[in-house]
Amino acid sequence: MSLEYPDWLDPRKAAEGRRRFEGSVPLARMQRLLPLLASSEGEARFRADFEFDQQARVTIEIEVEAELSLQCQLSLEPYTESIHRGSTLGVIGDIAEEALLPENYEPVLVQHGRLALLDLVEDELLLALPQVPRNPNLDAAQFQVSTSEKEASAPDKERVRQPFAGLAEQLAQREAGKQAGQEGSSKAPGKRRN
Repeated sequence: MSLEYPDWLDPRKAAEGRRRFEGSVPLARMQRLLPLLASSEGEARFRADFEFDQQARVTIEIEVEAELSLQCQLSLEPYTESIHRGSTLGVIGDIAEEALLPENYEPVLVQHGRLALLDLVEDELLLALPQVPRNPNLDAAQFQVSTSEKEASAPDKERVRQPFAGLAEQLAQREAGKQAGQEGSSKAPGKRRN
């Protein structure tokens, strides 16, 4: 993070002073985000405004912007995803306080009365990531699987294993054999035993 901003801050004191923190954070410092990126180069820009709401709760209005290098799950090539996310965070000291927050607030739990700006920025980026990264400039038509009969070859059809395909035929033969056996035994002269 930029040297003029503290890594940790007291959100209550920041809200009392109606503080605004702006700056940039190198993506390489975001340990939870790094495994999801194709490249760690670049930085995220942020702005965080601390204040009290009408119920005297500490709130943070945060905005984060970044250009993230992600791997497209369609082409498996890297592409750049533009992220811009804004949230209203409600600071809570205990998980039980989450139920008291208004619906439009996202809870953020303080640790020993302090918050890390880096964690707030990283959380916003993680929440903004697409579930399945896909390059929007990609022509999806070139990746569609063709199902036309011309392209489907006969050997491919034969390779499909169908374990019960001959079952009906075997059952019919078995029934025919039983019926033939019953007819043969009723026509054949029987031997009497003394």
